[in-house]
Amino acid sequence: MKILIAEDDRETAEYLAKGLTESGMNVTVAANGPDALFHATQQQFDAIVLDRMLPVIDGLAVLRMIRAGGIATPVLLLTAMAKIADRVEGLESGADDYLVKPFAFSELRARLNVLIRRPATSAMPAETVLRVRDIELDLRRRRVTRGGSPIDLQPREVLMLEELMRNSDRVMTKTMLLERVWEFDFDPRTNIVETHISRLRAKLNAGFDSDAILTVRGAGYTIRTE
Repeated sequence: MKILIAEDDRETAEYLAKGLTESGMNVTVAANGPDALFHATQQQFDAIVLDRMLPVIDGLAVLRMIRAGGIATPVLLLTAMAKIADRVEGLESGADDYLVKPFAFSELRARLNVLIRRPATSAMPAETVLRVRDIELDLRRRRVTRGGSPIDLQPREVLMLEELMRNSDRVMTKTMLLERVWEFDFDPRTNIVETHISRLRAKLNAGFDSDAILTVRGAGYTIRTE
């Protein structure tokens, strides 16, 4: 397994590199934002451990740039900022998981293992393209079209759309989407689902008269087949 560690604190970087190497992983270390961005875009990694407070270009900016470039490598975000708002901001920027400093190496390794093996332990769908009415999602290329027109979605928006399309005509609750798209425990007061649904809906509806995603008041969201 190839892991990119983007961490400017030398002791922490060496500690992580040593531990992950001893766990049988191939580790690359970047000490600042530009280096992290270079490695993430020029090489293929199984996961990225990304410090939020990197010099020159901060971790969130790096994260947004690699996601904008279509790189879906799982990212574990490290930070000393423990507030719910900080966690939500990191995850909304494209992180797959979030670990607050100080942390135990055993927990970091366990979280990485979950991120790395997630695709392998998930049952591969028989279909490679999902279609609901005029919406089409190519699972291999992660490309979305509506009425034949391409729609540019962020990785998290693609995952949310996939869940809605796989469960078309069923109501997906806020909790279900949190568990399936983020696989993370959230404060129930967070509006992260509403925010992403709003953005996804706006992108899918642009130029169309009908609403792609229906809100079932007091229940959740659904995409109808008719």
